Amino acid sequence: MSGHLIIISSPSGGGKDAVIRGLIHKLPDAVKLMTTTTRPPRPGEQNGVDYNFVTRDEFEKMLRDGKMIEYNFYAENYYGTERQRLTDLLDKHNIVFSNIEVNGKKNLDAAGWNNLSIFLMPESEEVLKIRIETRGGLTPEKIKQRLETAISEVAESKIYDYKIVNYQDKLAETIEKAEEIINERLGLDTNQ
Repeated sequence: MSGHLIIISSPSGGGKDAVIRGLIHKLPDAVKLMTTTTRPPRPGEQNGVDYNFVTRDEFEKMLRDGKMIEYNFYAENYYGTERQRLTDLLDKHNIVFSNIEVNGKKNLDAAGWNNLSIFLMPESEEVLKIRIETRGGLTPEKIKQRLETAISEVAESKIYDYKIVNYQDKLAETIEKAEEIINERLGLDTNQ
């Protein structure tokens, strides 16, 4: 495998997917690793583009068959990384982005997968709460659960190589900071 695995994590609603999309446009030969999940697609999401959507039975069979490198059960759904999908992408691309959460990173680290990791911090707990609430489709109880999980993830973010505060309405600056870190750590020259 010749590619580099880069993990971009954040609490729910923290901007990780938007940052990854921005970085893919700026960095040569970069792709996003598709997460496999049992959650239903949100409006506008497509199977095979945004996520690999599977049934709970299919996911549990992949677990039994050892096809998942890491997985997590969050908000009553499974999320995970398929081993073959990751190795194929690392063989074919220079940079592979993953948007896994804290437990996923811990599991990849424990399994010996080399990675560069960046955690996107919310500027405040209040902004984090607003981001979670504005995602839509969540009951007050689900919002409370996601906020508690997010606060716990922020506390555990010390295991990441870098932390960047993702300020509200300053996405371009966050992408630029992440790009600088990646270029510096991987020795990339994007001015060719």
